Amino acid sequence: MPTDRPAYPSDVSDEEWALVAPYLALLREDSAQRDHELREVFNGLRYIVKTGAPWRFMPHDLPPWAAVYQQTQRWLSADSFADVAGDLRAVLRMAAERESEPSAVILDSRTLRSSPESGERAGYDGAKRKRGSKVHLAVDTPGHVVALHVTPARTDHRAEVGRLSSEVQAETGDRVELAFVDQGYSGPKPAAAASAHGIDLEVVKAPEAKRGFVLLPRRWVVERSFAWATRCRRLVKDYERYASTLAGPHMVAFVCVMLKQAGKLMTSA
Repeated sequence: MPTDRPAYPSDVSDEEWALVAPYLALLREDSAQRDHELREVFNGLRYIVKTGAPWRFMPHDLPPWAAVYQQTQRWLSADSFADVAGDLRAVLRMAAERESEPSAVILDSRTLRSSPESGERAGYDGAKRKRGSKVHLAVDTPGHVVALHVTPARTDHRAEVGRLSSEVQAETGDRVELAFVDQGYSGPKPAAAASAHGIDLEVVKAPEAKRGFVLLPRRWVVERSFAWATRCRRLVKDYERYASTLAGPHMVAFVCVMLKQAGKLMTSA
C-alpha cells in the first residue's frame, strides 16, 4: 500500500491486488510506456466507480484522470474484468464446495435513470416510468455475475432473454440448464428464446394472497447482486455516453465484490 498519500476506502488490499494484478498487466511493470504504478491506476478506477465522481475530479494524489481513463478503456477492450470475474467466480464456487461452473442462473433487469451524458441513447421505460438505460444481468445462485449487457430502457426485457442466454452459455461452456426469472418474463417467446440455447426458463411466482414484501425463492439473489452494485455511486444513474461504457463499471463493481470475498478466503486460509 502506498505510504505517500492517505488511504481511500476504495483502495485495493494487498490480497485483492495479488489476485487481480496478473489480469491487468497488459504491459510489463518496467515498460517505457508506463508512467504510473498500475496498482494506483486501478485504485483510481475504483475511486471513480465507488464515489461516482466525474473523471476530472480525480484526487491529485492518484494518477491523472486521463491516464486512469485511458488505461480503463484498454482493460475494457481486452475484456480483462470479464476474465477476472469468470476465474473469481470459479474460485469462490469451489471454495463453497460447488462445481466451478454453474448449472443454474437467475436473470433480471434494472432500469437506470438517464443523465445529460446518456440522453441521446436513453429510452423510456413505461413500466418504471423513467427514461434511461436497462442493465440485463445473469448471476449464478450465490449471486456472482455471469453475464451482463446494456440496452435503452424502452427495450422489452423478455426480448433480451435469447441474447443473455447466449452470453451465459458462452461464458460457462454450455453448462447452464436452468434459469430462474420473475413473472415479467412469462410467456412462450422468452421460454423459446432460452430453450434455443439449451436453458429451461422457470418463472418464480409470487403467492396469490401476498401482503407487503415477500422474499421470493431464488429471485432474491439477483436483487441482492443489484443492491451490491448500487453501493457504487457511479451506478445509481446512467452517467455514461455509451452503453458499453456503462456495462464496464458494472463489471468492475462485481469484480470488486468478488475480490473482497476471495481476499477474505486468503486471509482465513
